[in-house]
Amino acid sequence: MPGATGKRKREDAAARPSALKKAASKPAVVAKQKTTAAPAKAAKVQTSSSKSQNGNASNDQPLSIQVVTGSYERVLHGFTASIPRQALSNSNSNDEESTTTFSDTFLFAAHASSVRCLALSPPTESDKRYLATGSSDERINVYTISTAPPISNASKKLPSLAQSSISENPSNRSLGSLLHHDRAITRLNFPAKGKLFSSAEDNTIAISRTRDWTALSSIKAPMPKVQGRPSGDTAGPGEIPMGINDFAIHPSQKLMLSVGRGEKSMRLWNLMTGKKAGVLTFERDVLNQVGEGKFSSGEGRRILFDEAGENFVVGFERGAVVFGIDDSRPKAVIKTTPTTKLHKMQFLQSTEGKIVLSVSSEDGRVLFFDVTKAAAEPAPEDSKALPVCQCIAQLGGKAANVSGRIKDFEVVQIPNSSDMVIVTASSDGAVRLWKLSPEAIAATEGSSVPTQVGDLVGALETGSRITCLGAFAMDGTHGNTKVDPDDNVADEAEEEEEEEEEESDSDEE
Repeated sequence: MPGATGKRKREDAAARPSALKKAASKPAVVAKQKTTAAPAKAAKVQTSSSKSQNGNASNDQPLSIQVVTGSYERVLHGFTASIPRQALSNSNSNDEESTTTFSDTFLFAAHASSVRCLALSPPTESDKRYLATGSSDERINVYTISTAPPISNASKKLPSLAQSSISENPSNRSLGSLLHHDRAITRLNFPAKGKLFSSAEDNTIAISRTRDWTALSSIKAPMPKVQGRPSGDTAGPGEIPMGINDFAIHPSQKLMLSVGRGEKSMRLWNLMTGKKAGVLTFERDVLNQVGEGKFSSGEGRRILFDEAGENFVVGFERGAVVFGIDDSRPKAVIKTTPTTKLHKMQFLQSTEGKIVLSVSSEDGRVLFFDVTKAAAEPAPEDSKALPVCQCIAQLGGKAANVSGRIKDFEVVQIPNSSDMVIVTASSDGAVRLWKLSPEAIAATEGSSVPTQVGDLVGALETGSRITCLGAFAMDGTHGNTKVDPDDNVADEAEEEEEEEEEESDSDEE
């Protein structure tokens, strides 16, 4: 052992002159910069660790929401809205610190014709989500969207003529196109991350697997019968209007309901076998109560299940009907005052046993209907006089200086809070963000006139005629490690100074 120790000392002594020579060859200025930068980096590490120990820094961070819009201009536009916590806590504040800022993340020339629908995959543990878009060009485009909030000052600001900045992310990229249909795509849905359901005007519903994007099966609906009715806008000369308008998947993912063009009925499908399980024809009395007269199409345009899967709603052009899942009988009717065209329907998260259905309208409002009583009571035996669900609140409209139709909207739940942010998209290109609390809706119970609720926290003019919208709260991270936006800038500055010093040394020689 003494001999081994002496040998190790001789090797260290032999290697020391070369290491000192290598260190001496470096400029003194660089060594000085590195010695002064080390305490700063240590301070950053200490600051981040203290924030993580306190646990209050995350509550002060702004809420980042990723918004994706499709338009008639064949463009898929993605941008992030950063809402400060001051704006979420105090909506009446007009300070610059409480102003919502927007940043463009991607802009894809997605399709050869207008984008008709889009869908986002449910949240998972990964930092990405799938985005699927459908168009009249018979294609389904698939993308990956990052769930990590944009990093400010991570790179040099790109010049832009728009009012929002640009913050690109390499994780937002295209995965390709799916050609599972022969006609225009009408509806897309991710019931789970591993499955994508798509419907089209060829009367088929395709089921794709997201692992390799292969078509697992296809459900074919029968052709509607010609009964002396006029052809639709999408039907060619000599053809009849056909296609799946919408479909809804039960929370158990074993049943599915669909409504089609040219049919006064809805179809029940067994997803375990992929076959038809039944057909329910809409009664004439029910159609009259929702404004579908003798010369109307009488077809269902929207359909969706509630959170528990015990009831479902079928939306028509100017009204909707609540059905029970047990006997599939109508329970109540949803009508607007004044009567207007309906576009998007979505259930809110039930709080305190109350079931609220939100509906967007042609006159720029989002209406909230209380369907708790209709969902709890059994269906009446006589469908000639169905009860009408009460409209308890409204958002937007003339009271909020919103007159354009709300084509689509999305409800984003604020993390660690019961409040929510409703993102609305109008056909004139305006995207608005409204803060809404369940307590505001609950306070309107018993009022005969709908109460105006919601506070506007941000708005953006996209300049496109929006057809569809998707949004989610960005809660992911940039990989497994946190990225310090100042590290990249400091490294680039050090490299530039080293290159300049090397050039000056070569000139002196």
